[in-house]
Amino acid sequence: MIKKIKSFALVFLAAVAFLAGCEKKEYSFGDFKTPSDLTLTAVVAGVDASNPNGNGTGAVAITATAKNAISYKVDFGDGKSQIVPSGIINYKYTNPGTDEYVITVNAIGTGGVVSTISKKVTVFVAFEIPATILQNMTGGTSKIWVSDKEAPGHFGVGPNDQFSPIWYEAGPNSRDACSYDDEITFTKDANNNILMTIDNKGQSFSIGASTAFYGFGGGDACLGVTAAGTKKLAFMDATSASTPSNSTRIQFDVPGNGLIIFGTGATTYEILSLTATTMHLRNIGIDGNAWYQKLKVKS
Repeated sequence: MIKKIKSFALVFLAAVAFLAGCEKKEYSFGDFKTPSDLTLTAVVAGVDASNPNGNGTGAVAITATAKNAISYKVDFGDGKSQIVPSGIINYKYTNPGTDEYVITVNAIGTGGVVSTISKKVTVFVAFEIPATILQNMTGGTSKIWVSDKEAPGHFGVGPNDQFSPIWYEAGPNSRDACSYDDEITFTKDANNNILMTIDNKGQSFSIGASTAFYGFGGGDACLGVTAAGTKKLAFMDATSASTPSNSTRIQFDVPGNGLIIFGTGATTYEILSLTATTMHLRNIGIDGNAWYQKLKVKS
C-alpha cells in the first residue's frame, strides 16, 4: 500500500512539473508611443507658372515624417495605398486629365497606435500616347510629313457618321498647289509629348465653310494663314463611333487654328491609320462633315 502511495505521489509531482513548464509566457512590447509632430509634403513634378498642376507625368514626391513612427501607411486618394517604412515615396498618378487627390498618411507607432495627416493635391496627367503612335509619328525624335498628293483620297469628304470619303476623293495631284507644299514636323520631347510645327510657305488651303474661322472671307481658297509656332498636341482616346477595324481609336487636339495641310475649321484629328511612312487623318469640319487627308514622310 505504501508503495502505491509513493508511486501516485511521483506521478502527481511529474504532472505538476509538466504543467508548470506549459505556463503561458508573457511578452512585453514596451511603452505605447503615439507618433507626434507628423508632417506631410507632396510635390507635384514640373509645377511652374505655365503648368500649375504639373508637367503631365503625374509624378508626386511624397514625404512624411514623425517622431516615434516605425512605419507609414500612405493612401494616395486614387483607391491605392502602400506601407512605406521610410515615409518617403515617389508616386505616379495615371488617370488622364486634371484631378484632385487627398493624400492621407497614417504614421504607425509601437503597439499599432496611429497619428493621421492629410493633404490635397491637384495633378495633371497627360494621356499616355501609345508607343506605336509615338514612334511612327516622330521616329523616336523628329519626323517631317507632307501631303501624300499622289495617293487617291489624299483629300476627301463624307458624312460624319461614316469613316471614308464617300462623297468625294481627290485624284493624284488634283488639288490647289498650296495644299501640297506644307511641311509638318512632329517631334517627341523628353516627357514623351508630341510637338508640332508647320511651314505652310505663307499660305494654307481652306474650304469655303471655314474661311471666316481663319479670319478671311469667300469660298474655297489659298489663304495667308499664320501657322508659326510650336504646338503641343493633346492626345486622347477617340470620341467618335469608329472601331479598331477602321481607326487607331486615338485622336489629338491642335492648339490655335488647328491647321494640318488644309483647313476645315476643325482642331481635333482622329488617326485612322499610321505607319512609319503614311498617316490617314479624319476631322469633323465646321460644316459638320467628315474631312480626310493623307500624309507621307518627306523623302
